[in-house]
Amino acid sequence: MGAGAGSRREQLFLRSLLFLLLTGSPAPRLASGQLRYAVPEELEHGAFVANLGEDLGLDVSTLSARRFRIVSRAGARQHLEVNLENGILFVNERIDREEVCEAGGTCLLHLQLLVESPLELYRVEVEVLDINDHAPTFPWQEYVLEVAESAVLGARFPLESAQDPDVGTNSVHTYRLSPNSFFSLEVQTRSDTSKFAELVLERALDREQQRTHRVLLTALDGGVPERSGTAHILVMVLDANDNVPVFDQPSYSVSLPEDAPPGTLVIQLNATDLDEGPNGEIEYSFSGHAPPRVRELFHVEPRSGQVLLKGPVDYERASLHELYVQAKDRGPSAVAVHCRVLVHLLDVNDNAPEVTLTSVSTPVLEDAPPGTVIAVISVLDRDSGDNGRVSCEVSPDVPFELRSSFRNYYTLVTTQALDREVVPEYNISITARDMGSPTLLTLSTLTVPVSDVNDNAPRFLQPSYSVYVMENNAPGASICSVSALDPDCQQNAYLSYSIADGHIHGMPVGTYVSINSDSGHMYALRSLDYEQIRSFQIQVQAQDAGFPPLSANVTVHIFVLDQNDNAPVIVSPMPHNGSVATELVPRSAGPGYLVGTVSAVDADTGLNSRLSYQLLQATDFTLFSVAPDTGELRTLRSFLEQDATRQRLVVQVRDGGQPALSATVSLLLSVVETMPQTLSDFSEFSLSPEDSSSSPLTVYLLVSLGSISFTFLLAILILTAIRCRGERRLCRGDGCSPPRCHCCPGSRPSSESLKTSNLTAQPLTGTMAATCLDVPGGGPPGYCYKVCLGPESAQSDFMFLKPCSPPWNNEKDSGKQSRPSQHLQVSKQIKQPNMDWLPPSTQRPALKSSQSLEDVGEIRRALQKEHERLCTLVTPVSEFQKASAGTNSIWTPQYSPLYPGHIPALDYQHNVYIPGTPTLLSSKDGSLFLGRENKNSFSTFGKRKKMTAYCDMHDSVVINNDLK
Repeated sequence: MGAGAGSRREQLFLRSLLFLLLTGSPAPRLASGQLRYAVPEELEHGAFVANLGEDLGLDVSTLSARRFRIVSRAGARQHLEVNLENGILFVNERIDREEVCEAGGTCLLHLQLLVESPLELYRVEVEVLDINDHAPTFPWQEYVLEVAESAVLGARFPLESAQDPDVGTNSVHTYRLSPNSFFSLEVQTRSDTSKFAELVLERALDREQQRTHRVLLTALDGGVPERSGTAHILVMVLDANDNVPVFDQPSYSVSLPEDAPPGTLVIQLNATDLDEGPNGEIEYSFSGHAPPRVRELFHVEPRSGQVLLKGPVDYERASLHELYVQAKDRGPSAVAVHCRVLVHLLDVNDNAPEVTLTSVSTPVLEDAPPGTVIAVISVLDRDSGDNGRVSCEVSPDVPFELRSSFRNYYTLVTTQALDREVVPEYNISITARDMGSPTLLTLSTLTVPVSDVNDNAPRFLQPSYSVYVMENNAPGASICSVSALDPDCQQNAYLSYSIADGHIHGMPVGTYVSINSDSGHMYALRSLDYEQIRSFQIQVQAQDAGFPPLSANVTVHIFVLDQNDNAPVIVSPMPHNGSVATELVPRSAGPGYLVGTVSAVDADTGLNSRLSYQLLQATDFTLFSVAPDTGELRTLRSFLEQDATRQRLVVQVRDGGQPALSATVSLLLSVVETMPQTLSDFSEFSLSPEDSSSSPLTVYLLVSLGSISFTFLLAILILTAIRCRGERRLCRGDGCSPPRCHCCPGSRPSSESLKTSNLTAQPLTGTMAATCLDVPGGGPPGYCYKVCLGPESAQSDFMFLKPCSPPWNNEKDSGKQSRPSQHLQVSKQIKQPNMDWLPPSTQRPALKSSQSLEDVGEIRRALQKEHERLCTLVTPVSEFQKASAGTNSIWTPQYSPLYPGHIPALDYQHNVYIPGTPTLLSSKDGSLFLGRENKNSFSTFGKRKKMTAYCDMHDSVVINNDLK
């Protein structure tokens, strides 16, 4: 089986090769801009046709990438195919010329070759060459021919024609008749070059001698090798019927519209016979060699001779039909006569154009430049003339147009830039219209999707976001969500969110908030504290997944809302180790006497920091009251004899939050008959005496402090006594001049005493002591000062000084001075105040008042003013009275109040105690030394410092008071 198939394939190949060599047709030729090849029919699959890659000048290695292919109509059989590896055109399936081209003549296969990048279209015609693969055949294997014995010599009897589907020389070429003595054969040629045979009577017949004659008719074609077909002819010799029918004319020609319905009369044939009776009755029929296709389309009425249309005819399939009709009488030995009828079909515009869409580049990129080829469109109209001329167009509302490349071939190209975000898909209506009457058209729709390009950056729904988060939030809680849109699609529209790098109070922003990269939900990573951070902003970025990626940023403002999470804090008085602050109140105090001020701060803001004060507990509620806004503790009435000497108060501070938070402070007031003459530190009374007495550490501290104080005082007394004794010896040796002021009256200081002492003190005559200050050193003369203490000095640590003696004139003793005197040098340069007592601003506690955090600034400004005024204590008084450089110059130290009387009192926030800042002291009679009358602050509880150093408690003393 395999050997037989191989042998047959080899024979076909050799025959095809021989045929191609003889005709010389395989060489490609360019005709009308086309390539044309010839290939014999009946080649098997894979047979070589042509090398298109070489003939078209294409790079064989790029054929696959450029999608080199044959474009054919939908449903059409693909007889030929292209090998993309080598560009060879080969036979895809068996080509039967007789099947592909029913009509004779040249059989062509029209191929459209398409190659992309860039788009090129080629037209190739492949002529299918006929091979002699069919032998002539007769309709019947045996044919009966009746011939009257009276037939004359030379009478012709048409014979059935043999049929051969092959064309040209491969079709029926001639006929042969087997040798006999009565008949000969004569071959005739029709107008279409087809052959038919007629039997010619060569010898008279005699029915009585031989009633039948048998001959063999052979039909031969002209192919190589020659093929033949045979039919047996039985000649029956009949009795004489000497007249035959005669047609009006031997050939007829009629025209018939191709859309004629079945039953339409094609032609009325008429034949006459001179005989009478049955010999003159004529019957019509198709001749024996009428093709089957003719018998399917037409019908001949036997009696009337009418030729009727039996089936639909198609001009596009065959425009001409040739019919052979015979007529014979019904007599014995009837002789049939033949006529030819040519039926010309008239073309009717009955075929609408056919549109074949071949997509090339779909979807098309939205950034494709104008002129980009989208598809190749072919149109075909099977009609002829104007009925077959076709125009093609697209709807005007799309950015596409048709450009004609070859006849009935168009390319669909873009006319402008596309935007997928505006129109993601185009439904292009293509209208093909012929020129017939009436006009027929075909509407075809091509869907062209637009492929997305990442040409749109994400866009946030809001230009910025403001988020309000309550403080003390739970870590990990969602605080807000940002959202962005990207008009692109698929990967180009997939957005991921991120937070831009940055720092918040020195910490990376990623430690405060995070964001879900897919949903845009933002989460707080830590619990926020309004008191530490009130607001911050971050940059959120939305980036798509396109290439290259596009992004957009948006600012998210995060505001932390205050929550009442901080209770008020008592800053004055401040309890220490369970003790309560104490204060002395004179029993003589009248109503409205300011006992002290309770000060508190609240770290919250707004209503949460609005503080109110109330007296929660008291020994006697009728005796004291607390100002609800300022916290000032005042007396409501005068003290009575039956009032307790110790009054215990509990003051509550409450903020305005919801729910309100509060703090309490306990105060212990001691009612005394008279206030002490000197300021002493307020002691703190423990709430439980048992605890204080039972603490050995406290006892040890008290014993140690007492021993040290006693030793220090003893050392001072000894040094003072020794110094006074030395001064007296000096006074006795030299004496003191009355105009000069020394520690010893009437004595004069020696040079040794001036070198060894900077301060000498001696009592003056009378009841008032004089103060002499003689400073060694070169320069102007020395000065004497008499320090007089008024009533204010008895109630305060400050000594108010005034000059006690007239200035000493150096001119009187200038000649008697044997050694230089040491005088007080007064510098004219104003030195900067000593700021060592003030802590740095970074170490000062930032407290918030009960009104708002902005009040802290006012408190700081008030404290700054106090500091500046306090610095005037160390400022020379040259602004008030400049020391003259003359001989009578007097330098008198003047101590004016730190706060003049015209300065208004500060508000209640002045009572805030800030550790490390100077403490303002109140006098014993309730008058504030700094100018605030009848006000005392609990900030002084246990914290007052002595600001003066004094030598004696007399009314007038000699003082060396260094303010630092």
